[in-house]
Amino acid sequence: MGRVQCSLAGTPAQAAPTLSLPLTGGGSSDDLALGSGAEGRFTLVVFFRGLHCPVCRKQLSELQRRLVDLREAGVGRVLAVSMETPQRSAQLVQEWHLRDLPVAFGLTEASAREWGLFVSTAIKDGEAPVFNEPGMFVLDADATVFWSNVSSMPFGRPALADVPARLQFAQDTHHPARARPCAWSEPPGPRGSG
Repeated sequence: MGRVQCSLAGTPAQAAPTLSLPLTGGGSSDDLALGSGAEGRFTLVVFFRGLHCPVCRKQLSELQRRLVDLREAGVGRVLAVSMETPQRSAQLVQEWHLRDLPVAFGLTEASAREWGLFVSTAIKDGEAPVFNEPGMFVLDADATVFWSNVSSMPFGRPALADVPARLQFAQDTHHPARARPCAWSEPPGPRGSG
């Protein structure tokens, strides 16, 4: 076994990768001033798999319902992002009733990887040929990553019900962004030798 390294994109207190994507319904993610502290200290960016994913539908519907709670907890901007096409993104926004949640589409595989997301290929009808797996990032007012979570499966996501209280706690206690990226080397030889 050799050296294992993790993506640095989700590293707390490091600059988040740029995100400049069209929004379903018009405009661009640039218009939202992500990570600027506008209307609240934090920005919440939720990467989701796409139209084919029932867990994503449930998550984004809940996110839509929790926008007020998030704003009260200091989240000034919220954005949902996928690799979907404009047509499929418009379909999911309509079918999932995401009237107030900004939804960006057209994330590239390279950008997904830059954010540290896992990427999958279709195995069933209805799935996009290539799509990102879920991720959730909280950006601080200086556009650095405050908190991140990525998953290799659709069901490995943090509970949205917990996010507002956790972010409120972080603000109330002046909790810093912390942790460092994982990187380690396997020791030579069998464990316990040497």
